[in-house]
Amino acid sequence: MTDGLAQPQRSLAFATIAMALFVAVLDSAVANIALPPITMELGIEPVDAIWIVNAYQLAVTVALLPLASLGEIVGYRKVYIGGLAIFTLASLFCALSGSLPELIAARALQGLGAAGVMSINMALVRFVFPHAMLGRAVGYVAMIVGISSAAGPSIAGAILAVAPWQMLFLVNLPVGVLALVVGSLTLPHTPRAARRFDFKSAALSAATFGLVISGVNALGHSEGLGLALLQIVGGICIGIVFVRHQLGLAAPMLPVDLLARPIFALSATTSVCSFSAQGLAFVTLPFLLHDQLDRSASETGLLMTPWPIATAAAAFIAGRLADRFNPGKLSALGLALFAAGLVSLALMSIDPTDADLLWRLVLSGFGFGLFQTPNNKVLITSAPRERSGGASGIQSSARLVGQSMGVAFAAVIFGLLPDQRFVAALGFAAFLAAAGIVPSWLRRPPSAASPIRMREAEEADIPA
Repeated sequence: MTDGLAQPQRSLAFATIAMALFVAVLDSAVANIALPPITMELGIEPVDAIWIVNAYQLAVTVALLPLASLGEIVGYRKVYIGGLAIFTLASLFCALSGSLPELIAARALQGLGAAGVMSINMALVRFVFPHAMLGRAVGYVAMIVGISSAAGPSIAGAILAVAPWQMLFLVNLPVGVLALVVGSLTLPHTPRAARRFDFKSAALSAATFGLVISGVNALGHSEGLGLALLQIVGGICIGIVFVRHQLGLAAPMLPVDLLARPIFALSATTSVCSFSAQGLAFVTLPFLLHDQLDRSASETGLLMTPWPIATAAAAFIAGRLADRFNPGKLSALGLALFAAGLVSLALMSIDPTDADLLWRLVLSGFGFGLFQTPNNKVLITSAPRERSGGASGIQSSARLVGQSMGVAFAAVIFGLLPDQRFVAALGFAAFLAAAGIVPSWLRRPPSAASPIRMREAEEADIPA
Protein backbone atom coordinates (compact mmCIF):
# COMPACT_ATOMS: atom_id res chain seq x y z
CA MET A 1 0.00 0.00 0.00
CA THR A 2 1.28 3.49 -0.88
CA ASP A 3 2.73 5.35 2.11
CA GLY A 4 0.74 8.58 1.84
CA LEU A 5 -0.07 10.77 -1.16
CA ALA A 6 2.37 12.49 -3.48
CA GLN A 7 2.49 16.26 -3.85
CA PRO A 8 0.53 18.35 -4.73
CA GLN A 9 -2.36 15.94 -4.02
CA ARG A 10 -1.25 15.63 -0.38
CA SER A 11 -1.43 19.38 0.26
CA LEU A 12 -4.76 19.74 -1.51
CA ALA A 13 -6.27 16.78 0.36
CA PHE A 14 -5.12 18.17 3.68
CA ALA A 15 -6.52 21.58 2.71
CA THR A 16 -9.91 19.89 2.44
CA ILE A 17 -9.50 18.31 5.87
CA ALA A 18 -8.38 21.65 7.32
CA MET A 19 -11.31 23.62 5.89
CA ALA A 20 -13.91 21.08 6.99
CA LEU A 21 -12.47 20.73 10.49
CA PHE A 22 -12.15 24.50 10.87
CA VAL A 23 -15.84 25.19 10.19
CA ALA A 24 -16.99 22.17 12.23
CA VAL A 25 -15.07 23.30 15.34
CA LEU A 26 -15.88 26.95 14.70
CA ASP A 27 -19.61 26.25 14.64
CA SER A 28 -19.53 24.70 18.10
CA ALA A 29 -18.03 27.96 19.39
CA VAL A 30 -20.02 30.60 17.50
CA ALA A 31 -23.41 29.17 18.46
CA ASN A 32 -22.90 30.23 22.09
CA ILE A 33 -22.25 33.82 20.99
CA ALA A 34 -25.34 33.77 18.78
CA LEU A 35 -27.76 32.69 21.52
CA PRO A 36 -28.74 36.18 22.78
CA PRO A 37 -29.77 37.60 19.37
CA ILE A 38 -31.46 34.30 18.42
CA THR A 39 -33.41 34.37 21.70
CA MET A 40 -34.59 37.92 21.05
CA GLU A 41 -35.56 37.40 17.40
CA LEU A 42 -37.39 34.10 17.92
CA GLY A 43 -39.04 35.26 21.16
CA ILE A 44 -37.92 32.24 23.19
CA GLU A 45 -36.67 31.70 26.72
CA PRO A 46 -32.90 31.45 27.31
CA VAL A 47 -33.27 28.02 28.95
CA ASP A 48 -34.92 26.73 25.75
CA ALA A 49 -32.22 28.31 23.57
CA ILE A 50 -29.62 26.08 25.21
CA TRP A 51 -30.96 23.25 23.04
CA ILE A 52 -29.53 25.05 20.01
CA VAL A 53 -26.11 24.17 21.42
CA ASN A 54 -27.03 20.82 22.97
CA ALA A 55 -28.64 19.47 19.79
CA TYR A 56 -25.37 19.91 17.90
CA GLN A 57 -23.22 18.37 20.63
CA LEU A 58 -25.52 15.39 21.18
CA ALA A 59 -25.74 14.65 17.45
CA VAL A 60 -21.96 14.68 17.18
CA THR A 61 -21.58 12.45 20.23
CA VAL A 62 -24.06 9.74 19.28
CA ALA A 63 -22.85 9.53 15.66
CA LEU A 64 -19.07 9.44 16.17
CA LEU A 65 -18.45 5.70 16.60
CA PRO A 66 -21.12 4.51 14.11
CA LEU A 67 -19.73 6.80 11.42
CA ALA A 68 -16.15 5.78 12.20
CA SER A 69 -17.22 2.15 11.72
CA LEU A 70 -19.08 3.03 8.53
CA GLY A 71 -15.91 4.68 7.23
CA GLU A 72 -14.00 1.42 7.64
CA ILE A 73 -16.69 -0.40 5.65
CA VAL A 74 -17.46 1.99 2.76
CA GLY A 75 -14.24 4.03 2.80
CA TYR A 76 -13.27 7.11 4.79
CA ARG A 77 -13.55 9.33 1.72
CA LYS A 78 -17.27 8.65 1.25
CA VAL A 79 -18.15 9.27 4.90
CA TYR A 80 -16.04 12.43 5.03
CA ILE A 81 -17.45 13.96 1.85
CA GLY A 82 -20.98 12.88 2.83
CA GLY A 83 -20.60 14.41 6.28
CA LEU A 84 -19.24 17.63 4.83
CA ALA A 85 -22.13 17.84 2.35
CA ILE A 86 -24.70 17.32 5.13
CA PHE A 87 -22.96 19.90 7.33
CA THR A 88 -22.94 22.48 4.52
CA LEU A 89 -26.59 21.92 3.61
CA ALA A 90 -27.64 21.97 7.27
CA SER A 91 -25.86 25.31 7.69
CA LEU A 92 -28.21 26.73 5.07
CA PHE A 93 -31.20 25.22 6.91
CA CYS A 94 -29.99 26.85 10.15
CA ALA A 95 -29.90 30.26 8.49
CA LEU A 96 -33.40 29.78 7.00
CA SER A 97 -34.97 28.56 10.27
CA GLY A 98 -37.90 30.66 11.43
CA SER A 99 -38.69 28.90 14.72
CA LEU A 100 -36.90 27.16 17.57
CA PRO A 101 -37.94 23.61 16.55
CA GLU A 102 -36.72 24.22 13.01
CA LEU A 103 -33.39 25.59 14.24
CA ILE A 104 -32.89 22.72 16.71
CA ALA A 105 -33.60 20.16 13.95
CA ALA A 106 -31.18 21.93 11.60
CA ARG A 107 -28.51 22.05 14.30
CA ALA A 108 -28.95 18.32 14.97
CA LEU A 109 -28.53 17.63 11.24
CA GLN A 110 -25.50 19.90 11.22
CA GLY A 111 -24.05 17.93 14.14
CA LEU A 112 -24.58 14.69 12.23
CA GLY A 113 -22.59 16.11 9.33
CA ALA A 114 -19.88 17.38 11.69
CA ALA A 115 -19.62 13.88 13.16
CA GLY A 116 -18.83 12.56 9.69
CA VAL A 117 -15.92 15.01 9.57
CA MET A 118 -14.68 14.63 13.15
CA SER A 119 -15.03 10.85 13.46
CA ILE A 120 -12.51 9.98 10.76
CA ASN A 121 -10.38 13.07 10.15
CA MET A 122 -7.40 11.45 11.90
CA ALA A 123 -7.96 8.21 9.99
CA LEU A 124 -7.85 10.11 6.69
CA VAL A 125 -4.72 11.97 7.76
CA ARG A 126 -3.02 8.61 8.24
CA PHE A 127 -3.60 7.82 4.56
CA VAL A 128 -2.78 11.32 3.28
CA PHE A 129 0.64 11.66 4.93
CA PRO A 130 3.55 9.19 4.90
CA HIS A 131 4.33 7.54 8.24
CA ALA A 132 7.50 9.61 8.69
CA MET A 133 5.42 12.83 8.60
CA LEU A 134 2.48 11.64 10.69
CA GLY A 135 3.54 13.50 13.82
CA ARG A 136 3.61 16.89 12.14
CA ALA A 137 0.31 16.07 10.40
CA VAL A 138 -1.34 15.40 13.77
CA GLY A 139 0.20 18.66 14.95
CA TYR A 140 -1.37 20.52 12.04
CA VAL A 141 -4.78 19.11 12.97
CA ALA A 142 -4.36 20.16 16.61
CA MET A 143 -3.23 23.61 15.46
CA ILE A 144 -6.36 24.01 13.31
CA VAL A 145 -8.57 23.03 16.26
CA GLY A 146 -6.74 25.51 18.49
CA ILE A 147 -6.96 28.36 16.00
CA SER A 148 -10.64 27.78 15.23
CA SER A 149 -11.44 27.56 18.97
CA ALA A 150 -9.55 30.79 19.64
CA ALA A 151 -11.00 32.61 16.64
CA GLY A 152 -14.61 31.48 17.21
CA PRO A 153 -15.76 34.19 19.66
CA SER A 154 -13.89 36.93 17.78
CA ILE A 155 -15.26 35.91 14.38
CA ALA A 156 -18.78 35.58 15.79
CA GLY A 157 -18.57 39.01 17.46
CA ALA A 158 -17.26 40.64 14.27
CA ILE A 159 -20.03 39.11 12.13
CA LEU A 160 -22.78 40.01 14.60
CA ALA A 161 -21.53 43.59 14.69
CA VAL A 162 -22.40 44.08 11.01
CA ALA A 163 -24.86 41.28 10.13
CA PRO A 164 -27.75 39.26 11.60
CA TRP A 165 -27.14 35.91 13.34
CA GLN A 166 -28.08 33.97 10.20
CA MET A 167 -24.76 35.05 8.67
CA LEU A 168 -22.91 32.94 11.27
CA PHE A 169 -24.23 29.87 9.48
CA LEU A 170 -24.17 31.22 5.92
CA VAL A 171 -20.39 31.74 6.05
CA ASN A 172 -20.05 27.95 6.10
CA LEU A 173 -21.52 27.64 2.60
CA PRO A 174 -18.60 28.93 0.47
CA VAL A 175 -16.05 27.11 2.64
CA GLY A 176 -18.06 23.89 2.52
CA VAL A 177 -18.62 24.01 -1.24
CA LEU A 178 -14.92 24.72 -1.90
CA ALA A 179 -13.87 21.86 0.39
CA LEU A 180 -16.32 19.51 -1.35
CA VAL A 181 -14.93 20.34 -4.79
CA VAL A 182 -11.28 20.01 -3.77
CA GLY A 183 -11.94 16.94 -1.62
CA SER A 184 -13.78 15.07 -4.37
CA LEU A 185 -10.67 15.43 -6.53
CA THR A 186 -7.92 14.78 -3.99
CA LEU A 187 -9.03 12.73 -0.96
CA PRO A 188 -7.61 9.19 -1.14
CA HIS A 189 -9.62 6.03 -1.71
CA THR A 190 -8.97 3.83 1.32
CA PRO A 191 -9.30 0.04 1.80
CA ARG A 192 -12.74 -1.23 2.80
CA ALA A 193 -13.47 -3.79 5.48
CA ALA A 194 -15.31 -6.91 4.31
CA ARG A 195 -18.18 -6.76 6.78
CA ARG A 196 -21.68 -5.34 7.09
CA PHE A 197 -22.65 -2.32 9.12
CA ASP A 198 -23.82 -3.35 12.60
CA PHE A 199 -27.08 -1.48 13.22
CA LYS A 200 -27.55 -3.03 16.68
CA SER A 201 -24.15 -1.76 17.79
CA ALA A 202 -24.92 1.66 16.32
CA ALA A 203 -28.16 1.90 18.32
CA LEU A 204 -26.48 0.76 21.55
CA SER A 205 -23.58 3.17 20.99
CA ALA A 206 -25.91 6.10 20.35
CA ALA A 207 -28.00 5.33 23.45
CA THR A 208 -24.93 4.84 25.68
CA PHE A 209 -23.04 7.99 24.74
CA GLY A 210 -26.16 10.08 24.21
CA LEU A 211 -27.60 9.35 27.66
CA VAL A 212 -24.29 9.63 29.52
CA ILE A 213 -23.18 12.88 27.83
CA SER A 214 -26.68 14.36 28.13
CA GLY A 215 -26.77 13.47 31.83
CA VAL A 216 -23.30 14.87 32.49
CA ASN A 217 -24.20 18.08 30.67
CA ALA A 218 -27.37 18.33 32.77
CA LEU A 219 -25.22 18.19 35.91
CA GLY A 220 -22.96 20.85 34.47
CA HIS A 221 -25.86 23.18 33.70
CA SER A 222 -27.48 22.71 37.12
CA GLU A 223 -30.61 21.11 35.70
CA GLY A 224 -32.75 18.56 37.54
CA LEU A 225 -30.40 16.32 39.52
CA GLY A 226 -32.75 13.34 39.51
CA LEU A 227 -33.24 13.36 35.75
CA ALA A 228 -29.52 13.84 35.16
CA LEU A 229 -28.60 10.89 37.36
CA LEU A 230 -31.31 8.76 35.74
CA GLN A 231 -29.83 9.49 32.31
CA ILE A 232 -26.33 8.63 33.45
CA VAL A 233 -27.41 5.38 35.13
CA GLY A 234 -29.48 4.43 32.09
CA GLY A 235 -26.54 5.14 29.80
CA ILE A 236 -24.21 3.04 31.94
CA CYS A 237 -26.65 0.11 31.99
CA ILE A 238 -27.05 0.21 28.21
CA GLY A 239 -23.29 0.63 27.95
CA ILE A 240 -22.75 -2.66 29.80
CA VAL A 241 -24.97 -4.41 27.25
CA PHE A 242 -23.11 -2.58 24.47
CA VAL A 243 -19.67 -3.69 25.68
CA ARG A 244 -20.77 -7.31 26.15
CA HIS A 245 -22.13 -7.31 22.61
CA GLN A 246 -18.85 -5.87 21.28
CA LEU A 247 -16.75 -8.57 22.95
CA GLY A 248 -18.15 -11.17 20.60
CA LEU A 249 -17.38 -9.26 17.41
CA ALA A 250 -14.26 -9.57 15.24
CA ALA A 251 -14.25 -5.83 14.43
CA PRO A 252 -16.35 -4.12 17.13
CA MET A 253 -17.79 -0.64 16.70
CA LEU A 254 -16.56 0.22 20.19
CA PRO A 255 -12.95 -0.83 19.60
CA VAL A 256 -12.56 -3.11 22.62
CA ASP A 257 -9.94 -4.98 20.61
CA LEU A 258 -7.87 -1.79 20.48
CA LEU A 259 -8.64 -0.87 24.09
CA ALA A 260 -7.20 -4.26 25.08
CA ARG A 261 -3.83 -2.89 23.98
CA PRO A 262 -2.33 -1.12 27.01
CA ILE A 263 -0.75 1.70 25.03
CA PHE A 264 -4.01 2.48 23.22
CA ALA A 265 -6.10 2.37 26.40
CA LEU A 266 -3.57 4.51 28.25
CA SER A 267 -3.49 7.11 25.47
CA ALA A 268 -7.30 7.29 25.36
CA THR A 269 -7.63 7.50 29.16
CA THR A 270 -4.96 10.19 29.42
CA SER A 271 -6.75 12.13 26.69
CA VAL A 272 -10.02 12.00 28.66
CA CYS A 273 -8.26 13.25 31.80
CA SER A 274 -6.45 16.08 30.00
CA PHE A 275 -9.58 17.31 28.24
CA SER A 276 -11.43 17.12 31.57
CA ALA A 277 -8.73 19.33 33.07
CA GLN A 278 -8.99 21.77 30.17
CA GLY A 279 -12.80 21.79 30.28
CA LEU A 280 -12.78 22.35 34.04
CA ALA A 281 -10.32 25.23 33.67
CA PHE A 282 -12.25 26.80 30.78
CA VAL A 283 -15.44 26.87 32.87
CA THR A 284 -13.67 28.18 35.98
CA LEU A 285 -11.45 30.89 34.51
CA PRO A 286 -14.17 33.21 33.14
CA PHE A 287 -15.83 33.27 36.59
CA LEU A 288 -12.46 33.86 38.23
CA LEU A 289 -11.59 36.71 35.88
CA HIS A 290 -15.01 38.36 35.97
CA ASP A 291 -16.26 37.76 39.51
CA GLN A 292 -13.12 37.71 41.63
CA LEU A 293 -10.67 39.81 39.60
CA ASP A 294 -13.29 42.34 38.38
CA ARG A 295 -12.37 42.11 34.70
CA SER A 296 -15.06 43.17 32.23
CA ALA A 297 -16.66 40.71 29.83
CA SER A 298 -14.55 41.98 26.93
CA GLU A 299 -11.37 41.88 29.02
CA THR A 300 -12.20 38.34 30.12
CA GLY A 301 -12.53 37.24 26.50
CA LEU A 302 -9.24 38.85 25.53
CA LEU A 303 -7.39 37.40 28.52
CA MET A 304 -8.65 33.89 27.72
CA THR A 305 -7.43 34.07 24.10
CA PRO A 306 -3.69 33.42 24.77
CA TRP A 307 -4.47 29.88 26.03
CA PRO A 308 -5.77 28.45 22.72
CA ILE A 309 -3.19 30.45 20.75
CA ALA A 310 -0.41 28.91 22.86
CA THR A 311 -2.01 25.48 22.35
CA ALA A 312 -1.98 25.96 18.58
CA ALA A 313 1.66 27.09 18.61
CA ALA A 314 2.73 24.16 20.79
CA ALA A 315 0.81 21.71 18.57
CA PHE A 316 2.73 22.93 15.52
CA ILE A 317 6.08 22.52 17.31
CA ALA A 318 5.17 19.20 18.94
CA GLY A 319 4.05 17.73 15.62
CA ARG A 320 7.55 18.05 14.20
CA LEU A 321 9.21 16.89 17.41
CA ALA A 322 6.95 13.81 17.58
CA ASP A 323 8.45 12.56 14.29
CA ARG A 324 11.98 12.73 15.77
CA PHE A 325 11.65 11.98 19.48
CA ASN A 326 9.72 9.59 21.73
CA PRO A 327 6.09 10.85 21.68
CA GLY A 328 5.43 9.36 25.12
CA LYS A 329 8.13 11.49 26.72
CA LEU A 330 6.95 14.59 24.84
CA SER A 331 3.42 13.95 26.13
CA ALA A 332 4.73 13.61 29.68
CA LEU A 333 6.62 16.90 29.37
CA GLY A 334 3.48 18.59 28.04
CA LEU A 335 1.39 17.26 30.93
CA ALA A 336 4.00 18.49 33.43
CA LEU A 337 3.90 22.00 31.94
CA PHE A 338 0.10 21.88 31.76
CA ALA A 339 -0.18 20.87 35.42
CA ALA A 340 2.40 23.48 36.46
CA GLY A 341 0.42 26.19 34.68
CA LEU A 342 -2.81 25.14 36.40
CA VAL A 343 -1.09 25.07 39.81
CA SER A 344 0.32 28.54 39.18
CA LEU A 345 -3.21 29.78 38.40
CA ALA A 346 -4.60 28.17 41.55
CA LEU A 347 -1.88 29.79 43.71
CA MET A 348 -2.07 33.19 42.01
CA SER A 349 -2.32 36.30 44.19
CA ILE A 350 -5.72 37.86 44.79
CA ASP A 351 -4.81 40.96 42.75
CA PRO A 352 -2.65 39.85 39.79
CA THR A 353 -1.60 42.07 36.92
CA ASP A 354 -2.47 41.16 33.36
CA ALA A 355 1.13 40.01 32.87
CA ASP A 356 0.79 37.68 35.90
CA LEU A 357 -2.27 36.15 34.31
CA LEU A 358 -0.93 35.90 30.79
CA TRP A 359 2.22 33.86 31.48
CA ARG A 360 0.20 31.38 33.53
CA LEU A 361 -2.41 31.01 30.78
CA VAL A 362 0.26 30.67 28.10
CA LEU A 363 2.09 28.02 30.15
CA SER A 364 -1.11 26.02 30.60
CA GLY A 365 -2.09 26.26 26.95
CA PHE A 366 1.41 25.49 25.70
CA GLY A 367 1.66 22.44 27.94
CA PHE A 368 -1.71 21.15 26.75
CA GLY A 369 -0.70 21.55 23.10
CA LEU A 370 2.66 19.88 23.71
CA PHE A 371 0.83 16.89 25.23
CA GLN A 372 -2.07 16.61 22.82
CA THR A 373 -0.24 16.13 19.51
CA PRO A 374 2.22 13.35 20.53
CA ASN A 375 -0.53 11.58 22.49
CA ASN A 376 -2.83 11.61 19.48
CA LYS A 377 -0.03 10.25 17.31
CA VAL A 378 0.55 7.37 19.73
CA LEU A 379 -3.18 6.66 19.88
CA ILE A 380 -3.72 6.59 16.12
CA THR A 381 -0.52 4.66 15.26
CA SER A 382 -1.03 2.03 17.96
CA ALA A 383 -3.99 0.74 15.91
CA PRO A 384 -3.60 -1.25 12.68
CA ARG A 385 -4.13 0.88 9.59
CA GLU A 386 -7.39 -0.85 8.70
CA ARG A 387 -8.72 0.02 12.20
CA SER A 388 -7.87 3.71 11.87
CA GLY A 389 -11.56 4.58 11.86
CA GLY A 390 -12.14 3.05 15.29
CA ALA A 391 -9.03 4.77 16.65
CA SER A 392 -10.10 8.12 15.21
CA GLY A 393 -13.60 7.70 16.67
CA ILE A 394 -12.18 6.97 20.12
CA GLN A 395 -9.91 10.02 19.88
CA SER A 396 -12.87 12.31 19.17
CA SER A 397 -15.05 10.57 21.77
CA ALA A 398 -12.33 11.01 24.41
CA ARG A 399 -12.33 14.75 23.73
CA LEU A 400 -16.11 15.09 24.03
CA VAL A 401 -16.38 12.89 27.12
CA GLY A 402 -13.49 14.71 28.79
CA GLN A 403 -14.89 18.17 28.09
CA SER A 404 -18.33 17.18 29.40
CA MET A 405 -16.81 15.67 32.55
CA GLY A 406 -14.87 18.90 33.11
CA VAL A 407 -18.09 20.91 33.02
CA ALA A 408 -19.72 18.49 35.47
CA PHE A 409 -16.73 18.63 37.81
CA ALA A 410 -16.98 22.42 37.80
CA ALA A 411 -20.66 22.31 38.73
CA VAL A 412 -20.00 19.90 41.63
CA ILE A 413 -17.05 21.88 42.97
CA PHE A 414 -18.86 25.22 42.69
CA GLY A 415 -21.80 23.72 44.57
CA LEU A 416 -19.84 22.00 47.36
CA LEU A 417 -17.05 24.55 47.88
CA PRO A 418 -18.47 27.96 46.97
CA ASP A 419 -15.91 29.90 49.01
CA GLN A 420 -12.89 27.99 47.67
CA ARG A 421 -14.29 27.09 44.26
CA PHE A 422 -11.57 28.66 42.13
CA VAL A 423 -8.62 27.18 43.99
CA ALA A 424 -10.34 23.79 44.32
CA ALA A 425 -11.36 23.63 40.66
CA LEU A 426 -7.98 24.63 39.27
CA GLY A 427 -6.22 22.38 41.79
CA PHE A 428 -8.31 19.38 40.75
CA ALA A 429 -7.67 20.22 37.09
CA ALA A 430 -3.94 20.17 37.86
CA PHE A 431 -4.35 16.75 39.50
CA LEU A 432 -6.12 15.39 36.41
CA ALA A 433 -3.32 16.69 34.19
CA ALA A 434 -0.54 15.40 36.44
CA ALA A 435 -2.05 11.91 36.76
CA GLY A 436 -0.78 10.91 33.32
CA ILE A 437 2.79 12.21 33.57
CA VAL A 438 4.53 9.03 34.78
CA PRO A 439 2.48 6.57 32.66
CA SER A 440 3.08 8.74 29.57
CA TRP A 441 6.82 8.85 30.25
CA LEU A 442 6.98 5.04 30.52
CA ARG A 443 5.10 4.38 27.27
CA ARG A 444 6.90 2.61 24.43
CA PRO A 445 5.05 3.95 21.38
CA PRO A 446 4.80 2.05 18.08
CA SER A 447 6.68 4.90 16.40
CA ALA A 448 9.79 3.68 18.18
CA ALA A 449 9.69 0.60 15.95
CA SER A 450 11.09 0.60 12.47
CA PRO A 451 8.77 1.40 9.54
CA ILE A 452 9.12 -2.17 8.31
CA ARG A 453 8.05 -3.64 11.66
CA MET A 454 5.21 -1.14 11.85
CA ARG A 455 3.88 -2.17 8.43
CA GLU A 456 4.23 -5.86 9.31
CA ALA A 457 2.41 -5.30 12.61
CA GLU A 458 -0.42 -3.43 10.91
CA GLU A 459 -0.85 -6.15 8.30
CA ALA A 460 -0.85 -8.87 10.96
CA ASP A 461 -3.08 -6.84 13.31
CA ILE A 462 -0.62 -7.24 16.18
CA PRO A 463 1.31 -4.67 18.24
CA ALA A 464 4.69 -3.63 16.81
